[in-house]
Amino acid sequence: MKLTSWWEKIIKIWVYLMTVSVLAIICGLLLLIFGLGLPQLNWHFFTASSNYLTGGGVEIQLFNTLYILVLTLLISWPLAFGTAIWLFQYAQQNWFTKMIRTMLEILSSLPTIVIGLVGFLVFVVKLQLGFSILSGSLTLTILNLPLLTSTSENALRSADQRLQTAGLALGLSNWDCLRKIIIPQVRPALLTGIVLSAGRIIGETAALIYTAGQSAIALDWSNWNFLSTGSPLSPFRSAETLAVHIWKINAEGTIPQTLQISTGSAALLILIIILFDTAVYGWLWLQQKTIEERKFRGPFNE
Repeated sequence: MKLTSWWEKIIKIWVYLMTVSVLAIICGLLLLIFGLGLPQLNWHFFTASSNYLTGGGVEIQLFNTLYILVLTLLISWPLAFGTAIWLFQYAQQNWFTKMIRTMLEILSSLPTIVIGLVGFLVFVVKLQLGFSILSGSLTLTILNLPLLTSTSENALRSADQRLQTAGLALGLSNWDCLRKIIIPQVRPALLTGIVLSAGRIIGETAALIYTAGQSAIALDWSNWNFLSTGSPLSPFRSAETLAVHIWKINAEGTIPQTLQISTGSAALLILIIILFDTAVYGWLWLQQKTIEERKFRGPFNE
């Protein structure tokens, strides 16, 4: 018994040390990036275009990053969520569903540069979409489908199945049970998958180099024609994102103030992810608070 207790103490100490080490590494990286990057963030950095003579800012790259994020989520989320619903609710557990899960696991393990090359061959060359936001978003959809699908399916399976059984016994259809019973239970988990996917989209570089391009063309902010490559809303124009911009200026080394722009862009990327996460979880908190207030008031106090 004494030997067992000593081993338990050693394991606990080791777990605590590993936890503290991970927290120290994360905090150290954040302090380093924010310490170097936050002083670079000012109005000029947000609103000026990049310039190979003066360095400039990241106005176009910031807009391109947010545009690709929104477009990729609009394409990938319905596909992934629909696949997760089918695997959870309607698909039979046979060789076909096992093959689909295996293919998703294989796809998730592929290097991003390989998926970028596939996107280049399929979307840029074969479909003749060129280096464009649409090509980059479709490639990122392939990249994020395994993560979104697995997190969505796991979220659906984490719901209390007894409530679904009760709903079916009362005459509800499978879709009604899913929409009214299961999804409201697992909404935080579903949004967590979206947050994880959004962070991966914002920070992706290799897949976008070969699909969205490495140029930030000047945009006409008064042009709202989707078909015009000079319009900021056009998905058919090339688009250099913040992550690609960081890679490019460090790889070429031709722009002045490379360190300042790189650290400022990195800090800005982290801030975007933090703001996105805060907005999502803040919305969840408000939804949960509203539900609790309704329960507290009761059905006769509405």
